[in-house]
Amino acid sequence: MRRVLITGATSGLGREMALQLARQGCRLALTGRRADRLAAVAAEARAAGGDPLPLAGSVSDPADVRRHYAEIREKWGGLDWAILNAGVGDSKNALEFSAENYRWTFATNVFGAANWLEAVLPGMVAAGSGVVAGISSLAGMRGLPNSGSYCASKAALTAMLESTRIDLRGTGVSVVTVCPGFVKSELTDRNDPRKMLFLMETPAGVRCILDGIAQRRPFVHFPWPLSPVMAHIAPVVPCWLWDLAVSPFGRYRKKPYAEPGGARGH
Repeated sequence: MRRVLITGATSGLGREMALQLARQGCRLALTGRRADRLAAVAAEARAAGGDPLPLAGSVSDPADVRRHYAEIREKWGGLDWAILNAGVGDSKNALEFSAENYRWTFATNVFGAANWLEAVLPGMVAAGSGVVAGISSLAGMRGLPNSGSYCASKAALTAMLESTRIDLRGTGVSVVTVCPGFVKSELTDRNDPRKMLFLMETPAGVRCILDGIAQRRPFVHFPWPLSPVMAHIAPVVPCWLWDLAVSPFGRYRKKPYAEPGGARGH
């Protein structure tokens, strides 16, 4: 029975991953800040055939992470997969620049993942097996309007995962970087649909993620055709052309919008 950690499991991608893996009979360590919602997802996972272990707390708190991993080790002996999904996002223009907004975003999106990497990697390396998957975003490929802290955090997460993957070559431990585009969630329900190109339903997006993890693909990105543009073309587009292309998406916002791979609750 596969032992899987999913952080940010209370909603969106995290909840759907828990349910799809529960149908495969997995043991599921589920983390999230909202204990009531975490308990509800655990109940759904149990009803779907999984063996859930709800762990309420924050990925940005190293003490919570150490406590949670100690409980996982005590009950199951370790993990086969660690899916680092917890994330937050905010929509803020640089005219309202806030260093605190960057600290808040990085605390979950970057250091939350780093806290779990520090916890799980020694056991996986010692066992000579395991998969770590980090849910980053296509938004980390280039800067986007009104999304500075989110784009920066996802760029940092992507680079951290890639460096970790390279360092772990030959250990038996694989690192998968997942960069979704827009996937339907609580946050995207608040957005202007005209600005969410190629929006995917949550179950379809999660199937792409889980297939990529199962195949140990180093880089998973979707949906087509947005993903090849953002992953392979956007990084080499000249700045003047990129600015012209994306600036309209930052104008005339009636309400806040989520970035690609948007926040999933932590």
